[in-house]
Amino acid sequence: MTDPFAFETVTAKFALPLLHTGQAGKEAFVNEAFSRTDALLHCAVEGERDEPAEEAAEGDVWLVGENPTGEWTGHPASLACRQNGAWLFLEPRDGLRVFDKASSQERLFFGIWRKASQFVEPLGGTTVDVQARAAITELMVSLQAVGILPSA
Repeated sequence: MTDPFAFETVTAKFALPLLHTGQAGKEAFVNEAFSRTDALLHCAVEGERDEPAEEAAEGDVWLVGENPTGEWTGHPASLACRQNGAWLFLEPRDGLRVFDKASSQERLFFGIWRKASQFVEPLGGTTVDVQARAAITELMVSLQAVGILPSA
């Protein structure tokens, strides 16, 4: 499924193929639409990498890095989905969120894939405010729990 052919009419956001009246071979269009929808619903990625994962299982989704190689060449920043023994590539749209299982946090696409950086608890300084530090630490733990910040 690595871009086998182009569909004449597709949806605007994720290029889901549309059917035409009297069209032969409808199952190919419907199956392609289901494959793309399956990859995008409840989207969680295994992680980010530049080369295809040899150990990828059916249904696994990866973020393609900025310098893809092998079968992923030409698809930087795409979602690479393992479907029917081949790679299906989906181009992200601004505002798309996925959960990155490798870093245990959400990733957000706006031209590039973005993620929060590792948070460091405040230490040292000339004036120590125990309550403020406790509040910051509690906020950090809460943001990690919902996947906004990476886990330590």
